[in-house]
Amino acid sequence: METDLSLLDAARKLDQNALVVIFDRYATELYNYALRMWEDPLKADHAVGDVFTEFLEQLASGKEPQTNLRPYLYKIAYQLFANGAQFSWRETTLEFVDFGPDNGNGHHPTVSDPKDKELADMAVAAIKKHLTADQRHVIVLHYWEGFSLHETAEIVGKRVNNVRAIQNRAIAKLCKVLDHGVSV
Repeated sequence: METDLSLLDAARKLDQNALVVIFDRYATELYNYALRMWEDPLKADHAVGDVFTEFLEQLASGKEPQTNLRPYLYKIAYQLFANGAQFSWRETTLEFVDFGPDNGNGHHPTVSDPKDKELADMAVAAIKKHLTADQRHVIVLHYWEGFSLHETAEIVGKRVNNVRAIQNRAIAKLCKVLDHGVSV
């Protein structure tokens, strides 16, 4: 399996095989991220296309990443959300969060117990209703997409300490909502 660095070297030369491998490797997880954030399959599909269009434009202009291709692609996706990309990024929801078996990136927990599934559904509802857009992005990127706090900070364009504070506020809010049985 090729590393991101060797793929990037080939992609800089616009090697079609490398570009196909990059697309195949990251399109599904970017689609799932977009689907979690917009809950609209058509918007998610357009977002993936826009991410790879922007990536190709960055390659052509020499502004491609030197390393860390995955966070770089997610940063492009996040910027599409943050800039509205034809749609309102404030519509962020998590209806399509999959708590089932891994969908390819190794970060999705399995919930088989009905009580655990009910709690997971309550958590998703609380995330949708009670967290700010920044808090939702941080929680989704860090916990569902498996990015480190440093990578999450890079993607959302904030300092690590700010992302940590956003995450801590989000977790505290979720604990309060779930502990007190606030209507979700």
